[in-house]
Amino acid sequence: MGAGMTVTSPATAETGPATSPSRVFLVPRRALAVAGLLLPLLLAALWEWVAAKNLISVRLMPPPSRIWATMSDLAARGELTIHVLATLYRVFVGFAIGALAGTLIGAVAGASEAVRRIIDPTLQSLRSVPSIAWVPLFILWLGIFETSKIALIAVGVFFPVYLGVAGAIESIDRKLLEVGRVFRLSRPALVRRVMLPAVLPAWIISLRSGLGLGFMFVVAAEFMGASEGLGYLLVDGQQMGKPDQILGAIIAFAVLGKICDWVLVLVTKPLLVWQDTARRSL
Repeated sequence: MGAGMTVTSPATAETGPATSPSRVFLVPRRALAVAGLLLPLLLAALWEWVAAKNLISVRLMPPPSRIWATMSDLAARGELTIHVLATLYRVFVGFAIGALAGTLIGAVAGASEAVRRIIDPTLQSLRSVPSIAWVPLFILWLGIFETSKIALIAVGVFFPVYLGVAGAIESIDRKLLEVGRVFRLSRPALVRRVMLPAVLPAWIISLRSGLGLGFMFVVAAEFMGASEGLGYLLVDGQQMGKPDQILGAIIAFAVLGKICDWVLVLVTKPLLVWQDTARRSL
């Protein structure tokens, strides 16, 4: 074979030079991200057009322009900021307490079959109790102030985190533990280098699920005699016949929930940089 000749494999000859998958999908991913942001705007524009054509009752279903005007007025008076900060504070504190308790108890239940058999049936039963059902009990025990509201949110966050952590530990592949023992890893090293990486993905998903439930439970919490918070705006809008304020509060919940979920994903992303999942090559 001559020195000047170049060997080209059939795959290279047919497909051309290899291209990084990240480069191939860079533009489509950006386009999809933009489309994801444009979709709510397109739906709002369609909603506005339908209302302008009187195809819906604007008294009960006000158009986005009217909702925007109402929320802008609340923001100009400083009331919207107060309500948003009150809701975020309750969700943040309740989420921290519920996530910590769910992680610790879930880890113990997942690692110990005896503990799991003792506490899991009770916790699974309590998980089925609706959020509203806790309200009168927490008011009776803790009053109508912040403690009862935060406790209710913590309960909502606790269960998905507990289930995620306990289930992840239970489902760790036994062969991984055997490999760790073959390499004579100490128990702390086995936990750090084998068990923790196996549990982290499920734990982060359970945190996101718990955060979502925290925003759901905060509505029930703010029904408990609150004078501040987005839940209070819902109640006030219902009592005063303000559908634009009700819809504005619902949209505010959606936006805040998405932002908080995005921040949680961003904060926990460094914990999963080691993953080589199939999604990157799909």
